[in-house]
Amino acid sequence: MNFIKQNSEERMNEPSLEEKKAKAQQDIRDLRSKINSLDENSIDLIIGKARTHYAWQNREVSDEMVKKLYEVVAQGSTHFNSQPGRFVFIKSSEAKKRLETGLKPANVKKAMTAPLTVIIAYDTKFWEKLPELFPLDDKTGMFRDKEAFAEKIAFRNSTLQGAYLMLTARAMGLDAGPMSGFEPNIIDEEFFPNSTFKCNFLCNIGFGDESAIFHKLPRLSFDEACRIV
Repeated sequence: MNFIKQNSEERMNEPSLEEKKAKAQQDIRDLRSKINSLDENSIDLIIGKARTHYAWQNREVSDEMVKKLYEVVAQGSTHFNSQPGRFVFIKSSEAKKRLETGLKPANVKKAMTAPLTVIIAYDTKFWEKLPELFPLDDKTGMFRDKEAFAEKIAFRNSTLQGAYLMLTARAMGLDAGPMSGFEPNIIDEEFFPNSTFKCNFLCNIGFGDESAIFHKLPRLSFDEACRIV
């Protein structure tokens, strides 16, 4: 009885929706008063001059750093705050051997020598958590019994979360090496048996060995890739 009373009192003391919105708006104002943009060096670090890495220094990425990495990634925007991304951080020798069974030959050495290889996956039933993650309105009906649509949204937004992971890793002083050379069915069978999770792509994370980098390849110009309408 006391437990029920305590929970009721806690709910009564929770801020109202308007109070939460006001605080969120003020938080943004406060943030922008401290920093309004990154300098050129910071932009170069995370994307401008950042490189895909293929070789790695023999330096561990601590579990604490991995947890911090995810905590930042989880703040990134997703459709209805759905957060369909699921991440498996492959670190142990045993897990690496399991991963190797699904890798294309060209990617074996890259992954086996990386401190971490992350399986960026997605949950096809992500929408079941929407009442918790998006309590403003019930959106579950948009996805229930609509498997193809739900998977499209899950794939798209887990890809976004994978990009957040790469940028965050670089911002934290790490390097990233995304890979798509693998057999999805093998990875899914090995790491997500009898599950609603599916593999999207892989990304090696660690401290890169610059000796394996080659020159940066051409990018499309603005006029080739963009239009302002």
